[in-house]
Amino acid sequence: RPQHLSGLEIIRDLCEGKLEGGEIGSTEITFTPGKIKGGTHIADTKTAGSVCLLMQVAMPCVLFAASPSELRLKGGTNAEMAPQIDYTVMVFKPIVEKFNFTFNCDIKKRGYYPQGGGEVVVQMSPVKELSPINLTERGAVTKIHGRAFVAGALPIKLAKDMAAAAVRCIRKEIRDLYINIQPVREPDDQAFGTGSGIIIVAETSTGCLLAGSSLGKRGKNSDKVGIEAAEILLRNLKHGGTVDDSLQDQLIIFMALAKGLSRVKSGPITLHTQTAIHFAEQLTKAKFTVTKLEEDPSKDTYIIECQGMGMINPNL
Repeated sequence: RPQHLSGLEIIRDLCEGKLEGGEIGSTEITFTPGKIKGGTHIADTKTAGSVCLLMQVAMPCVLFAASPSELRLKGGTNAEMAPQIDYTVMVFKPIVEKFNFTFNCDIKKRGYYPQGGGEVVVQMSPVKELSPINLTERGAVTKIHGRAFVAGALPIKLAKDMAAAAVRCIRKEIRDLYINIQPVREPDDQAFGTGSGIIIVAETSTGCLLAGSSLGKRGKNSDKVGIEAAEILLRNLKHGGTVDDSLQDQLIIFMALAKGLSRVKSGPITLHTQTAIHFAEQLTKAKFTVTKLEEDPSKDTYIIECQGMGMINPNL
């Protein structure tokens, strides 16, 4: 698909590599990497293909580049079947930075299905090596916050309805906590096209972040969008893991590259995570073990453990 191809092209450009079979609909590619340089690179899906997926593809590479990188990623910022950019900034960023690197993510313009048209600029400096992480203590939920947004032709009332429905749904399960979901209308100069959605994040006493999100679409009741996001969040809180099901697979590649033993407590292992582990083990010398925790039979909890390969940046 267009976003997969854009992802391959940005990696090719980052390292002056060679890519054969790089066209839409191709079932086989041959990729020959070169040296990862850094610098400024542009990737444009020209569709609502997710900028967050482009970022996921590029990030492990630019961490081991010779110099700092600036990635200008164009496409959908809030797209179906992918993390929303708000998730990337509010959940993925603070957790993944525990591997001992930082990045800056500037949302220039938001873009929605079907046209896309969004742009995000990511700036990152390379590291010598990644540190392992230990996310095994969930702690207690201390606050719940989020944003319900509309853009383009949609009225702010829809955002307020989504937020109110989500709060009502969470209140049934969690009574004594302050819940702050801000309804927002994206400024016209910062959004392309029409879209709506919601993201809700729960923060715990140990610094864990778990989320639920949902996108609006034509004919879908705004209450339903809010309730859907709330239910996903509650489901993620119920399993007792330290990461939600969207973050689970996104951490695998960093665990594989890090030096030392990483441990993450999670809910049920998703197919995405199984796939990520399978390929990370094939491509690196990292070794993963997944163990079901029996301490509380009512909870479906696992420990994902990885002895990382200890990738060293040869350029630093």
